[in-house]
Amino acid sequence: MKDKKLKIKNKRSKTSRIEEVITLAHGSGGRLMHELVKKLCRKFSNKILNELSDAAELKVENRRLSFSTDSYVVKPLFFPGGDIGKLAVCGTVNDISMKGARPLFISLSFIIEEGFKLSILEKISDSIRKEAKSSDVAVVTGDIKVVEKGAADKLFINTSGIGVINYKGRVGSKAKPGDVIIINGPIAEHGLAILNARQSLGFKSRIKSDCRNLSFAVARCLRASKKISVMRDPTRGGLATTLNEIALSSNLGIEINEKCIPITISARRLCDILGFDPLYIANEGKFVCFVDEKDALKVKKAMGRASRIIGRTTKVHKRQVFLKTGIGSDRILPMLEGEPLPRIC
Repeated sequence: MKDKKLKIKNKRSKTSRIEEVITLAHGSGGRLMHELVKKLCRKFSNKILNELSDAAELKVENRRLSFSTDSYVVKPLFFPGGDIGKLAVCGTVNDISMKGARPLFISLSFIIEEGFKLSILEKISDSIRKEAKSSDVAVVTGDIKVVEKGAADKLFINTSGIGVINYKGRVGSKAKPGDVIIINGPIAEHGLAILNARQSLGFKSRIKSDCRNLSFAVARCLRASKKISVMRDPTRGGLATTLNEIALSSNLGIEINEKCIPITISARRLCDILGFDPLYIANEGKFVCFVDEKDALKVKKAMGRASRIIGRTTKVHKRQVFLKTGIGSDRILPMLEGEPLPRIC
């Protein structure tokens, strides 16, 4: 009799188990997304995928290629400084470039909600054509799917891209001890521009998305130094999350100086009003470069006048990011938690 009761009790405990579900935070680019990606990657584990870079480096015969794919679900479709079409091209081109490659070709797929206006689709397509031309890439294949009303949010875009790597060194996912960290300009503009437009907050701000093609700036950096170990564009999750990912993959610590991180007065003021930390806000036209100290100034010059040296890697406090604050204290910067700015790319 006791055994029978025990079996019934065990059966109830199994049926009452709460199943884990996907939340918006799993797509934020922060800790939950990082954990989800690692969990799924174990199902497809291989040397290339396990590097967990935004683009894969492939070897085909005697050529080295960079391959990447991404999906864009930004809302609103048009925002100060760009639109979903420009974003789709720049996002894929930039991911390919972060492996030290010259982007060549992209694919283009639309998932369109029934009832979407053809005139808006044509406007977005014109933006894609214009950005692809200025980025010197060709749209060579694609697809269109139409789903029932309510099954999508107006328009989703997927792009994949491929480029050729001519850089003699290897731009990977692991930094080296003593690497200097350089960023090419002010942070947080894309996320703030999207937020202001999406929520109709009404702030009279000059902030525009920094959405732009980075491939030409990357090419200048590659010509300036053969000692670049990592390049990454801090999109979802912002600069803090990107640096955490690099610290984890490199098994190194990272120290950055708050006073050295570029941010416009407008962006800082808006962050103060809204209570956001700019280090966790998305960017679409910024990249960080980890380079040997001897070549740091050459790479900084190649990045442009707005670039700044913001920190370096260290063997101390491995796998963590530390911020030297404006008042001289040290602050641990973890990965992004939660979803402060949903669907920004």
